[in-house]
Amino acid sequence: MDDVRVGLAGLGHRGLHWLRRLRQMEGYRVVAVCDPIAALRERGLAALDRRDGVAAYARYEDLLVDPKVDAIALCVRSLSQGAMAAQALEAGKHVNAEVPAAHTLEDCWRIVVAAERTGRVYQLAEQARYWGFVDAWRDLVAEGRLGRVTFCEGQYIGYYGTRQFFQDPETGHFYDVEELPAHPEARPTCLHVMPPIHYLPHELSPMLKVLDDRVVEVTAMSTGSPSYSHPEIGQPDIQVALMKTEKDVLLRMATGFTQPVSHARGHHWYQVMGTRGSVEWKRSGRGFPLMWTADSQMHDVAEMDWRYERTDAPQEARGSGHGDADHYVHTAFRDAVLGIKPLAFDVYRAMETAAPAILAADSIAQGTRLMRVPDFRPGVARLAGEMPR
Repeated sequence: MDDVRVGLAGLGHRGLHWLRRLRQMEGYRVVAVCDPIAALRERGLAALDRRDGVAAYARYEDLLVDPKVDAIALCVRSLSQGAMAAQALEAGKHVNAEVPAAHTLEDCWRIVVAAERTGRVYQLAEQARYWGFVDAWRDLVAEGRLGRVTFCEGQYIGYYGTRQFFQDPETGHFYDVEELPAHPEARPTCLHVMPPIHYLPHELSPMLKVLDDRVVEVTAMSTGSPSYSHPEIGQPDIQVALMKTEKDVLLRMATGFTQPVSHARGHHWYQVMGTRGSVEWKRSGRGFPLMWTADSQMHDVAEMDWRYERTDAPQEARGSGHGDADHYVHTAFRDAVLGIKPLAFDVYRAMETAAPAILAADSIAQGTRLMRVPDFRPGVARLAGEMPR
């Protein structure tokens, strides 16, 4: 196989961005697009340099039986996203899926088992783990510069206003709350019913990479719904999870999509504390990341020049999106499918970021109950290719 022949499912904003990236990258060939909305299918085809020979499907099932498609680029925002990924693996397709991986634990297991049975590549295209400062923090932890890590924080306060919550099902166009009286055709999107904490992989993935660890227990709490900021939206404003890892680190993780914050603060914030030091991401557009170590004659934290962008990024990564990190998810997937390099962020690590978020929402639904996170790797209790008992 010289190129990965891709069928891209979901032609919204992120799907269109993926389409443009794949069109520019060596080793990829887009051979099919899929979206139930005809206007979005046409927009996707128009974004290609050459649309001759590119199939356009309204039904996902038709995309999966196309023999020209080697891999599915899954850019849907749907509560059935995990089932769709598993369905593609079961059909013999490789899968590169947008965050979050799944919305039920059953779908997590189905993805794992399907990947084991078919030998196909599954990647959760989580970009934040490729940021420059994430690797810098991972090295500090691995070298023992922070001592024994005891506490870690992360939050994704992704305030987009209200435009992502209402969509015209015929055109795919999104509307703000203020526009709804003039557009009765707009319908609530799945974000109305998706627990915000399900979007936690963007924070868990990079921090679990820093810690080289996995979550074993989780509990969580939530503000009420609908939103206090925008009562027209069914989501709570903030959900917070408290977790414990296999290495006995405590994690506090928060998410929210309707909590207003200044745009300059960005969506992401992280902190790692150890017995001999700490690191912290910047809190505003004018701020700086911070570091303190006990053995460096430091009386206070020092400002650092860590950034999202990597100092070792190739030219083709520049401007790819998400602080240049979008380049790396597509490179890693391509190389794994072509047999050049195995995935570091494999299906097991992907589910180790998705499952704690799903169980956090379950904890909230069950009155802040403590939930155990399963080990997805095969062993004595479960052989590869078997569903858990």
